[in-house]
Amino acid sequence: MTLALLDTNTYLRLAKRIRPLLGVEFGQKPYVLRVLKDVEDEVRRNRTLQFKFPWFDDEDFGAERDAAQIRLKAEERTLLDNTQSVMRGHVLSDVDRYTTGGRQPPSDTDCRVLAFGQVREAIVVTDDLGMHLLAEDFEIPIWHGWQLLAKMRTAKVVSNELVREIYRALEANDDLTRSWLEAKHTEFVRIFGPLPK
Repeated sequence: MTLALLDTNTYLRLAKRIRPLLGVEFGQKPYVLRVLKDVEDEVRRNRTLQFKFPWFDDEDFGAERDAAQIRLKAEERTLLDNTQSVMRGHVLSDVDRYTTGGRQPPSDTDCRVLAFGQVREAIVVTDDLGMHLLAEDFEIPIWHGWQLLAKMRTAKVVSNELVREIYRALEANDDLTRSWLEAKHTEFVRIFGPLPK
């Protein structure tokens, strides 16, 4: 089983519509999705996220996150803390590199998610371009959220109609990233058709 770890934004983009999202195996490989407790903490610290995603604290979503919680041994926690610190230092040593091309420097939580991907050999799922750059630097497998959605569609976890619904929600919330927009008429061409000319 291959672990795929969702960052905060990917979880928030998908969790409301794909039920259940966490802890369910899918695909031939198979994959299983999880989020770290740090993601939950990040949402609770951010009033804007709490306002935009009021469903986050609903009992069902909390129970699903709790049931899919990842338990770490003490030595794994120490290794995770050290790896996160190295990654954060790497970002801070060249912040300009992480702020070009529509990127934002990875936050502490972002570095922790990526560090976990390295410590536990998980695929990290994020649309944050700064995280993609940092993952490349440390050779951590990484996907965009739309890549996860495509794999879930192939595994028949999500239908074409649900893909349409997710795209409609992203557009309505002004949350459609460039990579999702490009994938709409390439990866999901059978659903949305080719890019209009």
